[in-house]
Amino acid sequence: MSEMRRVTAIKNGTVVDHIPSGNALMVIRMLRIDVSRSTPVSLVMNVPSDKVGRKDVLKIEDRELSQEELDRLALIAPAASIAIIRNHAVAEKLVVDLPSDLINIASCSFSNCITKNDREPLPQRLRVISQDPLEVRCYYCGKGQEISELIDNIL
Repeated sequence: MSEMRRVTAIKNGTVVDHIPSGNALMVIRMLRIDVSRSTPVSLVMNVPSDKVGRKDVLKIEDRELSQEELDRLALIAPAASIAIIRNHAVAEKLVVDLPSDLINIASCSFSNCITKNDREPLPQRLRVISQDPLEVRCYYCGKGQEISELIDNIL
């Protein structure tokens, strides 16, 4: 039986595929996509995937993700595949890579962290301790960061 196409093709924009099932709304929030704007955003959640079992897919019309956005995306969907679409064709395929240090991607959630002190400006630096399961700690104070806190503290 053939799989029915769930979302139509886009002319220009970005397709984020292989988002872990149930995390697409978090990706929308993290990318600061304003869903009240007139630019269409297509979202398919919990669809079958031969690669990962179940997945979410996000199509964002008329927007190409920057490298900084790809770095942020790696926190939620480190195995995501990104396709930049131009004139209905895949123009580029990008790789999401979770670096060992996240510099100026998100801020530490600990209120007493030295990075919260305006008199001593330091770059926001978080260290990835483990990718699976994801464990991220502040480079300066050592506090573990929850993924929901990181998304709320995206710079």
